[in-house]
Amino acid sequence: MFQYCTDPDTLEGLTWLSCYLTTGKHMNLYWSVLTVLLLLAITAPTALAFGFGGASAARSRIAPLRWIGKTYIAIVRGVPDIAFFLFFVIALDQGIEYLRHKVLCPDWDQPIRQGNDFLVCQAAKMPLGTSPQWVHESYGFALAVLTFAIVFGAFAANVLFGAMRAVPRAQIETAQAYGMSTRQTFWRILVPQMWVYALPGLGNLWMVLIKATPLLFLLGVEDIVYWARELGGSKTPRFTEYPHPDWRMWYFLALLVFYLCFTRVSEIVIDRLMKRLTLGQATAGGEAQRKLA
Repeated sequence: MFQYCTDPDTLEGLTWLSCYLTTGKHMNLYWSVLTVLLLLAITAPTALAFGFGGASAARSRIAPLRWIGKTYIAIVRGVPDIAFFLFFVIALDQGIEYLRHKVLCPDWDQPIRQGNDFLVCQAAKMPLGTSPQWVHESYGFALAVLTFAIVFGAFAANVLFGAMRAVPRAQIETAQAYGMSTRQTFWRILVPQMWVYALPGLGNLWMVLIKATPLLFLLGVEDIVYWARELGGSKTPRFTEYPHPDWRMWYFLALLVFYLCFTRVSEIVIDRLMKRLTLGQATAGGEAQRKLA
């Protein structure tokens, strides 16, 4: 990156370190940090949408819809995350390719399942083998977002379902006594008040989501942990211009500091949001703020 980095053998001290930390692989490490942050920024609201839909369905008066909501919460929460990631991504990917195969290659006369192999025509591949690298990476990232959203959406649905039930029944009955419809009561009374009960659980879920980002490597996305392990391993002059012993401890220590700082900032934001939501509410937090004032 710097002009004086042309001959690493002549460098030493901080000059060598500055060149070492700006190599192409280290740039991939820095981009992986942005990838993790982008994943969290997209997955969190998406999972919350899945959770809100699941919780609303679970408390629906329509029996089939209620069964779907409760089944979604029970099944996804009951399966280990790693097992779900490995199964769902493969099943979804093969399902998309199967549908594309049936549409794009109707003349295919060979079985798709051949032992352990799943074979479709080249036109049905997702993405196509001729697609540029960014298409493959975007496809893998989209699968990661969807998988994370479905998994953590089920946990969010359970939290929101409990928060909806925690809203005092008297609030609902009062709204009905004033002539509000079921929909008005839900959106104007229940939903605004449930967040104060849901935020502690959603805050814990956000922390778990942050800690689960290293599972990206299961979905084919090169995340922070992958590059820390790759760059921290011992390197000899035969394979790199910047040889060094095993530095994985220092790389993983940097990851530890990164995640601790990130979670600390999250705790501060969640605490302020909790104070904002409990202001004026008939809850323990709201009562404490009233007495303090």
